[in-house]
Amino acid sequence: MHTLSFSRTLLSAAVAGTFALAAVTASADLSSRYVDNDGDMIADVPSDESQWVDPDTLVFAYTPVEDPAVYADVWASFLDHLSEATGKNVQFFPVQSNAAQQEALRAGRLHVAGFNTGGVPVAVNCGGFRPFAMMAAEDGSFGYEMEIITYPDSGIESVEDLAGRQLAFTSETSNSGFRAPSALLRSEYGLEAGEDFETAFSGSHDNSILGVVNKDYDAAAIANSVAKRMLSRDVVSEGDYNVIYTSETFPTTAYGLANNLNPELAQQIQDAFFSYDWEGSALEAEFANSGEAQFIPITYQENWSVIRTIADANGVTYDCD
Repeated sequence: MHTLSFSRTLLSAAVAGTFALAAVTASADLSSRYVDNDGDMIADVPSDESQWVDPDTLVFAYTPVEDPAVYADVWASFLDHLSEATGKNVQFFPVQSNAAQQEALRAGRLHVAGFNTGGVPVAVNCGGFRPFAMMAAEDGSFGYEMEIITYPDSGIESVEDLAGRQLAFTSETSNSGFRAPSALLRSEYGLEAGEDFETAFSGSHDNSILGVVNKDYDAAAIANSVAKRMLSRDVVSEGDYNVIYTSETFPTTAYGLANNLNPELAQQIQDAFFSYDWEGSALEAEFANSGEAQFIPITYQENWSVIRTIADANGVTYDCD
């Protein structure tokens, strides 16, 4: 176990109140390219069969939180399983940024994907993403926490100490890497990015963690699930950083499909996720480090409610067109 020196703080009543108010207005904001006749907040499969796609090669991308080369190996056995289940060739697409992954989906170059928590609403509204699965522990529990970390002896012992210092975010579409900490710092601590503290954007959670460990950043907002996996691989070590804040639990990466896949193929893909045998796989070895052991079914409408309200609290809109 990695022992950290930290002051654990859950979201305060003030922040929770902000999110509750935002929930009143949280709603789907789909691009005009899509329709949602069944009211589930995601793009419907096109009613016109001529718009369905049935590619010879399925392209899969995992959210770019760490070195894509590492995750090509991690996902290899699952993609073999997906190929057998669908009769298709399956290609791993090593995206380098959240923006690149979103653009690939929107342009029709990406068929199956895992999008990071904060990027899911963008993918849903702008790219027609239809999420259906998430990783969970054996008992069905799931999620991760946003943490604000700093290096030892940085002089930052509490969130208030961030005033006048630099805090690294990951990207503007990230929940734990930008939206949740922004809402928290503004609502609970009166700290506004760019005014009360300097900001930087690292591009990924692992970059933020390494940036803090190497003292490139005074502090960073990260997903602790990524930190746990890096610790287990000895990329970072015990005592390299301290945690000064821990949030409530958020849903993890959502796995889903482009909305215009042939429905028969789409069903085969979904079935493949839930029939995959994790035992002895590289997927099990990697994600056991963050307590995950299976895929479970989810819905965007229910499981991403808290994420939509955080986005609304930050004034996020989806100008997809």
